[in-house]
Amino acid sequence: MSAQVHVLASGSTGNATYVALGGAKVLVDAGISARRIQKGLESIGVAVSELDAVVLTHEHRDHVLGLGTLTRRHGVPVYARPAAWQAMKGKDKMEASCCRELPERLHIGGVDIHTFPISHDAADPVGFNFFHHDVKCSVATDLGFATETVVRALAYSDILVLEANHDVNMLEGGSYPWHLKQRILSNRGHLSNDAAAWLLAKLPKKKQTEVFLAHLSQENNRPQLALETVETILRSQSVGDEENNIRLLLTYPDQMTSL
Repeated sequence: MSAQVHVLASGSTGNATYVALGGAKVLVDAGISARRIQKGLESIGVAVSELDAVVLTHEHRDHVLGLGTLTRRHGVPVYARPAAWQAMKGKDKMEASCCRELPERLHIGGVDIHTFPISHDAADPVGFNFFHHDVKCSVATDLGFATETVVRALAYSDILVLEANHDVNMLEGGSYPWHLKQRILSNRGHLSNDAAAWLLAKLPKKKQTEVFLAHLSQENNRPQLALETVETILRSQSVGDEENNIRLLLTYPDQMTSL
């Protein structure tokens, strides 16, 4: 498979995922500093100037923090939904010529990039599918819940970056104020470990699927807990055998995770 996916960082403090497929080099979100993005890309032999585009899932700070420097210093084109541009804070710090409207379908370097709507408390949040020949890579984080549209969009992915944000018991018993707990648990909040597992269990899958568990909460989750929860539910549904194999990888806010 000729795809590379490197999650440079994932979590409430910042998100950025590098996808290289076909002739395209694309960053999904830029929610960490441009310096961290540059260092992360250089560690895998890629210069920021080689990026064809940044595509944005939505306008929240942990997905857009590095855009000002990326556009001013490097001239990287950035694609976002019109409503996201309108709602985005700090757009005035970006190079205006780099700010572009994200259509439902985008073609870059021989790769087809399709958006699909997700449920989150943002202006017009989306997930992404990347297609090149018979390879499909998908990114779906910041999901309040997995709609049937999301299930159809993620079906038969070779590589999937999927949110497993919190453990419900940790969140409910944790220190967050009640209004924030309600937001996270709502249909426009974030996907729990259990919800991520059940989504994976019901997805139509290829024989081999690589899954990054992403956007883990640092206060309301633990990497090993997320992994064990998802694995346990998948085993209970007989997912993960030789005919339907899923390989799970954990992502972190302060380090890169690669296939």
